[in-house]
Amino acid sequence: MERFYLIVGHVGRLELLVPHGVKLVQLRIKDQPKAEVRRQITRARDFCAVHGAQLVVNDYWDLALDLRCSFVHLGQEDMDNADLGALRRAGVHIGLSTHDETELDRALTQDPAYVALGPVYPTLLKKMKWGPQGLERVGRWKQMAGRTPLVAIGGLTPDRLPGVFAAGADSAAVVMDIQMAQNPEARTRDWIAACAPQVAPA
Repeated sequence: MERFYLIVGHVGRLELLVPHGVKLVQLRIKDQPKAEVRRQITRARDFCAVHGAQLVVNDYWDLALDLRCSFVHLGQEDMDNADLGALRRAGVHIGLSTHDETELDRALTQDPAYVALGPVYPTLLKKMKWGPQGLERVGRWKQMAGRTPLVAIGGLTPDRLPGVFAAGADSAAVVMDIQMAQNPEARTRDWIAACAPQVAPA
């Protein structure tokens, strides 16, 4: 799995940042009419195909199916409503959010493409009933997840990456650090470089 996982809230931001080397990007659209969501997903799907990036559609699993997208991300509530069987029959990969061990156990029964744990650190992204999980829980989650890739999310910065990966995360999902950057393109390139596996000298 790609170690750098970009999350954006609009297809325009996706089109701005993907050409800088992004290979895994989630489109997370909130509070928009369904027709606008469809338009953005369609644009993002085609743009990612041209640039060799994997698009992950957040929440809108039905549109992902209809538009022949290959990857969706679902929260715990979305799992109750999504037709997981239809997604599997269509060959759609599914990533799942988790915040406690009950949710992780539930997610792992679905054989997901990955499980996400967050927030690892304090985050301004949205109000959550869960506090920061910390690196110790990242390590415990990875032990429980086994071969299932683990995505860390929430309050991540390039400086925190070594600890996150050392704790067992396979991928780092980034929202606010890039969204709030003065130069999002340069910050995206910084993240890609920071996430590159460190090769030991010969």
